[in-house]
Amino acid sequence: MEMNVSHLLFADDTIIFCEARKEHLTHRGWILAWFEAASGLRINLAKSELILVGEVEDIEEMAVELGCRVGDFPVKYLGLPLRAHHKALSMWDGVEERMRRRLVLWKRHYLSKGERITLIKSTLTSIPIYQLSLF
Repeated sequence: MEMNVSHLLFADDTIIFCEARKEHLTHRGWILAWFEAASGLRINLAKSELILVGEVEDIEEMAVELGCRVGDFPVKYLGLPLRAHHKALSMWDGVEERMRRRLVLWKRHYLSKGERITLIKSTLTSIPIYQLSLF
């Protein structure tokens, strides 16, 4: 059987994109079990979610097949919302809040003005770049 699979991996977080067909999910369940047996690692399916894109029949049955729960969009991956409206100002509130918290911590440190500017510039450029890389 031919299956197209796409994925994102980062440290111990993984997203797998695939067709919503029961036989495909059964095969993926076997692959995950073989991975566990070969690596000695354990996949925590209680923390895993099956998230739909479009209309899918028997989603509950598929979730039971994999041993996970059914999730919904928007979902956070690595602290960023997926399938959120990236033009909505409210979506950027988390980025702004993280920057505010970091600035408060930096103000407590006794850094020279040049050190603070360098630190702020590097952080201000890296956080939006990281968030925009998902879009």
